[in-house]
Amino acid sequence: MFFFCGCGLWSFAQDSSVTRTVTDTVPVTATVIAADTTATQIKLDTPRIRRHDPRIATRRSLILPGWGQAYNREYWKIPIVWGALGACAGIWVYNNNWYHRTRDAFVIVQAKDSANFNKIHPKLKYRDTGMPLDANSLQNYRNIFRRDRDYSLLYFIGAWALNVADATVFAHLKEFDVSDDLSVKVTPNLNPIARTGGLTLRLNIR
Repeated sequence: MFFFCGCGLWSFAQDSSVTRTVTDTVPVTATVIAADTTATQIKLDTPRIRRHDPRIATRRSLILPGWGQAYNREYWKIPIVWGALGACAGIWVYNNNWYHRTRDAFVIVQAKDSANFNKIHPKLKYRDTGMPLDANSLQNYRNIFRRDRDYSLLYFIGAWALNVADATVFAHLKEFDVSDDLSVKVTPNLNPIARTGGLTLRLNIR
């Protein structure tokens, strides 16, 4: 009788300990899940690294020369770009001014309007007599300055286009691998079947 009661109490004690053990492990499991969830959230919130975009360099160079080079961090090219464009603009202004001077002088001489000879530029007159150049000479000068003016405008547009092309190309090359890990190795090779020798060319690309 006492034996059966003892066994029953011992079994009840074991069930209680098991229940407590299972109950105690539940908060631990919940804590682990919460830690994993927090770690996942931290990983998702990590900001992405912005890559170098060649389209931005192209647009900026189209809007303002040298702006694309500044985006590529090639600041030393900006004075070159502005120098080339400034030279083309200066040549255009020079030829345009002389085109108008020779054109007006040609009109005056062609019309034989001696009352307006004083409006002709001194460089378009003979030094010894002070009279204007003849109509044929003035017409030739006018055509030359007009031609050079048009060419200088084309040069200005070409310099602007080169500025855009330079910014675009070097923006693409920003992420091009030119490290020392690029190498070529040449090793001797022996073919055991044909019993011939040769060379093996191996290119390592990072």
